Amino acid sequence: MTSVLRPATERDLDAIRRWRNHPKVRRASFTTHEISAAEHRRWWDGVRQDPSRRVLVYERAGVAAGVVTFSGLGGEIVEWSKYLDVDGLGAERSAAWVDLEHEAIDYAFDVLDVQCLGAATLASNTPVLRLHEQVGFTEVRRYVREIDGEPREVVWNELTRADLRR
Repeated sequence: MTSVLRPATERDLDAIRRWRNHPKVRRASFTTHEISAAEHRRWWDGVRQDPSRRVLVYERAGVAAGVVTFSGLGGEIVEWSKYLDVDGLGAERSAAWVDLEHEAIDYAFDVLDVQCLGAATLASNTPVLRLHEQVGFTEVRRYVREIDGEPREVVWNELTRADLRR
């Protein structure tokens, strides 16, 4: 299966917002409300003007199927996150998660020249935490963050260039 990461464009905005607003994606996110068109536009305008941030679209077999965001570029640790087109991928979703994880890590280290990649994940999101562990991420700390007025445990993982398993 051919996959690629490419810079997000204005044409991708509706799809990105639709994917982000999927109930499964919102449940695994730190911001769980439905993102309005105006809020999404403000986010996009901010990202485009910020050289420390990058938004990429994941294409699987030539079809846009997910998003990867990087923030803190130029800093000591670059944070990343990702989500997929839950409905569009259907039965391929699990394979796409693994593929996207590898594509994003390769992009971070090979294209962005990141030295340390960090990820904040809800402790309840065990499939993502297991995937991070399989590719070499190390749990650095746990902390509590308020989400929708409730305390939620968050796991911070890091992957350094030296620890990268290819």
